[in-house]
Parts: sequence; C-alpha cells; structure tokens
Amino acid sequence: MFHERFGRNKSDNFWMIAMYVLAGIFLLAFVFPYLYMLFSSFKPSNEVISVNPTFFPERWSLENYRSVFQTSDIGTNFANSFIAALVSTIICLLLGSLASYAISRTAVSRFSNFLLVLVLCLKMIPMSSIVVPIYGLVQQFGFYDYLPVLCIVYAGVNMPFVLWMMISFFKEVPVELDEAAAVDGAGPLKSFIRVILPVVTPSLISTGIFTFLLAWNDFLVALLLTSSDAKTVPVALSEFLTSYNLDLGPMTGAAVLFSFPVIIISFFLQRYLVSGMLAGSVKG
Repeated sequence: MFHERFGRNKSDNFWMIAMYVLAGIFLLAFVFPYLYMLFSSFKPSNEVISVNPTFFPERWSLENYRSVFQTSDIGTNFANSFIAALVSTIICLLLGSLASYAISRTAVSRFSNFLLVLVLCLKMIPMSSIVVPIYGLVQQFGFYDYLPVLCIVYAGVNMPFVLWMMISFFKEVPVELDEAAAVDGAGPLKSFIRVILPVVTPSLISTGIFTFLLAWNDFLVALLLTSSDAKTVPVALSEFLTSYNLDLGPMTGAAVLFSFPVIIISFFLQRYLVSGMLAGSVKG
C-alpha cells in the first residue's frame, strides 16, 4: 500500500498522479455525453441535427423545452414515473424490510437458507426473461396501461434487490437488542418497529434511494405494460425517434428534465448512496 500523501517517496507520488489522471479521464468519458446533451438542449432545432455539430450552442435558445411541453404530454409522463417509482419503493421497503429481518434472524434454518438462495437466483434472472410472461398476465386480466399494476410489477421485480440489501444490514444489528426488547415484554413486531428499525434507518434510506432509481430509470417494463394513460418518461423519450419522426431537439430537452431528479437525489443524499454501495461491495 502507498501513502495517501505526496512527498513520502517518488514511487508513491507517481502512483498518486497516475490515479488522478486515470480518474480524470474516466470522469470526462462519463460526463462528456451528458454535457453534450445538456448544451444541445439549448440549441435551436436546426443546430441539433446539423451535419457539422458544435459542442456549445452558436445561438442559445429555449425552443426545445417549449416544444417538449407543447407537442407532448410530458407532464403526465413525469407524474406517472414519479408515482410508479415512489409507490413501488414504499411497497418494497415495507414488505422487504419485514421479510429480510425475519430471514436474518433465522438464517441458521434450512428454510431461511433456501429463501436466501431463491432471492439470489431471482436477482440474477434477466429482466427480459420475466417481463414477457408478466405482459401476458397483465393482458389476460385486462390491466394493460394501468398505473397501479405498473407500481405492483416494479415492486415485484425490485423486491429481490431490497431483500438482498436489507438482509446484509439486519445481520449487522446485534441479536442482543432483540433479546433485550423481549425481556422488556416486546413481541417480534413491536421490537422490530421500536428497536431494530431506528437502528437500520440510514440503511433503509440508501436501499430506498437505489430502489427508487431502479424504477425511475426502467424502460423495458414500462414499454411493454403501458401505451398512453400510464406511460412513463423513458417510453415517451423513445417516441421522439421513430421511422417517420426525428425530434432530437425536444428529446434532449426532455432527457435533461428527466435527469434532474436523479441529480438532486444524488447530490443531497450522497452520504446514503455511498454507504449503500460500500455495504453491497463488502457484504454477501
């Protein structure tokens, strides 16, 4: 291991500089497409589709943002995305925290081990493999393009992620807290709500943020289960590009607006995001 300060020796300084340079290159590679989209959203439509594109707008304009709201139902699409992501996240946290707490406290039993393996298997299944049967069921029961159904489907497909995250957090809570609550006369549910849940609240928030972002960024499920009334923003974005239509300007404006909630969440709740990512990287 090298020291985290310059001046200790030449070898450490070399590796520190090399790491900063590599980090800068990777950061630029990730940020460049978003910056290009951001500046393109302020270009007039003819500049966005120009054969000689420029990085910065030659003439700044809000034409694309006005066009988004005038030619599409983007406000309703944003409301659908927000409701679907928020409601599915609440369902996942309510049911997932109870289930993961129970599994973590009975992890020595064969049934709990079976549940853990089952959760891991469900988490590994590609979304494209399960969304087609879900589409068939939704069509059969007549719930196509129905927002509550989209919330339930999001809760179902994201539940393995919540279980896997929360089990690792609950395992870190000492069992002595449960035993102390039991001595004071609290039952399992009462001790979970009043003793365990306050301890894992930061972990619950970080899991909720990731679950919300999974639902917010989903495209495939919403594409198959919605068409107009329950259509979300990712599906609406895809409709700017068709065989007969090429509205790149409004599309960049809508994409920038769609990215704002993610940026705001990441900025104000970065502490919980980092703790959640670290927990997932070092715990099984």
